[in-house]
Amino acid sequence: MTSVLAAGDHFVGPHLFADALHRQVPGHDLDVSTLCLPWPVEPFGPVAGVREASGTERQMLDALPGVEVVATQMAPITADVLAANPQLRFVGVCRGGPVNVDLDAATEHGVVVSYAPGRNAAAAAEFAVGLILAALRRIPGSDAELKDGHWRGDYYAYDNAGLELDGSTAGLVGYGAIGRIVARVLRAFGAHVLVADPFVRAEEAAADGVEPVELDELLRRSSVVSLHARLTPETEHLLNADNLALLPRGAVLVNSARGGLLDYTPLPELLKSGHLGALAVDVYDLEPPPRHWPLFDAPNVITTPHLAGATRQTAHRAAEIVAGEIARFLDGERPRFVANPDVLSRIGEVRS
Repeated sequence: MTSVLAAGDHFVGPHLFADALHRQVPGHDLDVSTLCLPWPVEPFGPVAGVREASGTERQMLDALPGVEVVATQMAPITADVLAANPQLRFVGVCRGGPVNVDLDAATEHGVVVSYAPGRNAAAAAEFAVGLILAALRRIPGSDAELKDGHWRGDYYAYDNAGLELDGSTAGLVGYGAIGRIVARVLRAFGAHVLVADPFVRAEEAAADGVEPVELDELLRRSSVVSLHARLTPETEHLLNADNLALLPRGAVLVNSARGGLLDYTPLPELLKSGHLGALAVDVYDLEPPPRHWPLFDAPNVITTPHLAGATRQTAHRAAEIVAGEIARFLDGERPRFVANPDVLSRIGEVRS
């Protein structure tokens, strides 16, 4: 009997984990307990040394005695939680990265940590394209004005008219699973797509019909820029006052990746001056942003509350990926997405 904790939340619910486990791990006798954490009803945040977690250490300390395997999205798997549960062997996190796990402590305690890249790629890519189109064509603003009784016929005036993707140059900062889908859609609209990503291979870019360039060149040439990079110490404020000045006048900027990629401080002035034509953001340097955030009063700004990955398909896919990783681990096979691979050789339980 293997004891499993399905620590879900109000998006990837505990029942989704439990159902996926019963489908994908039929050859093992599982004792599945459940815990529902408060995200997204309550925002995630740092918890005792881990980032972007939901719930408390106390909840995990109460739920984990005897548990060998955890399936979760947001549970705080901290150093203290790991130290208090020496029987724990595996943590499956259904996110693009296990930021809610103290990876060093997990490795020290011999706990394998897996993650779920691409689980929300389709949802996030569709949402990014939606933001691009909404910003280019003033869709949210004109909708709100018409409902408020204002028929803005002047938006048809040449100086106020929107822009097309067809024939334009669009720049994608980051070319992972999400960026690739966005590129495919933008190319279908007729855009020429530039990508800035140190890991993209020239032959891969050529096969996809995109042009790899350095970030500064991308900013100089793109009338639309969309961010799709991971947030690391090296990419924090990757776009800032210095390089945002390189954008062509009237360019559109979209960030549905991570708030920390973008320095928001210079944006209000860039928008008011018209140098930046429109901004669409789904993520923020502080979530939720404060009520009097300067960008709320800036012109041509679209804001949404971190919704890019919010589809039912994403929730199901996330649970299925984690269940598959758990199945491989329990069968003595190497999981596909291991965040701390060094621990595998130490525990000596997993076949390549």
